Amino acid sequence: MGGLSIKAGIVGGAGYTGGELLRLLLNHPNVEIAFVHSNSQAGKPVYDTHSDLLGDTDLYFTDALQQDVDVLFLCVGHGAAKKFLEDAQLPTSIKIIDLSQDFRWNESFKENIVSGCGRDFIYGLPELQRNAIQEAQNIANPGCFATAIQLALLPLAEQNLLTEEVQVSGITGSTGAGQSLSATSHYSWRSGNISNYKVLNHQHMHEIRRTLLGIQPSELPSINFVPYRGPFTRGILCTSYTRCNLDQAEAEALFANYYDGHPFVSISKSTPDLKQVVNTNKCLLHVQKQGEYLVITSLIDNLLKGASGQAVQNMNLMFGLDEQAGLRLKASAF
Repeated sequence: MGGLSIKAGIVGGAGYTGGELLRLLLNHPNVEIAFVHSNSQAGKPVYDTHSDLLGDTDLYFTDALQQDVDVLFLCVGHGAAKKFLEDAQLPTSIKIIDLSQDFRWNESFKENIVSGCGRDFIYGLPELQRNAIQEAQNIANPGCFATAIQLALLPLAEQNLLTEEVQVSGITGSTGAGQSLSATSHYSWRSGNISNYKVLNHQHMHEIRRTLLGIQPSELPSINFVPYRGPFTRGILCTSYTRCNLDQAEAEALFANYYDGHPFVSISKSTPDLKQVVNTNKCLLHVQKQGEYLVITSLIDNLLKGASGQAVQNMNLMFGLDEQAGLRLKASAF
């Protein structure tokens, strides 16, 4: 499949996830970017918005929609993806990868499939659904916190070990709030500051519970999540803990076996830090037994494994490419 050429379009290319997709796809060995759609930036060079791409591309934003593409990435806001598909009337032959929450879950959610706009969307968490993604026509890309938390809990759920209440805290960088300005995304507010938000009420809990309920046949306990805004630009660190009868060696073996063959998840023997994953599509997991509690730390880049990188990973699977194509990225380290 090394010679396969994929024509890709990006809708919503002016935001953070659209910019990350551009950076990835411009360097992907099997992808040609056919167009980058943006209503607000139409007619302007892409590098006017994403200034780091000066010298890398001569693409211009457009408000016209081309339909001769193989795959279309939707990087628009929540609620806008569904409206876009309803209005666009695209051929069903075009594969869709939606980075919003519009098709991640609903009340009739079954077998990780959501139907809408005449399409069936597979929930695109490769470490859970690799085979289904390979056969899918449409993907609902998971949320950033949802990715980090689910990767921490999937091995336990598969063995029906989520029997006690789960406590989760997680901190994210300012890019998790999107590119539109708000009081809590200004540098002067964010720098040297920290706050929690959406306490026990974060929207990603919907998809997390739907996923885990599909894995663990017994009753699922409460999962209590407290998210924090961090004084940095990108990355997520989550700590999840629950009572568990596994000892340290058993827990390490469980996680290592579950993620064997999944190239972007690694188990760290020592406590990891955020710079190990920033600018990569990795998820690092650290498992530690403390008394009767099992503590799992999970770290990802919210814009890559939590968004655009995972979208490209899903595209690779959908088209039969190497799962890591275009995603062998370098961490910042310092």
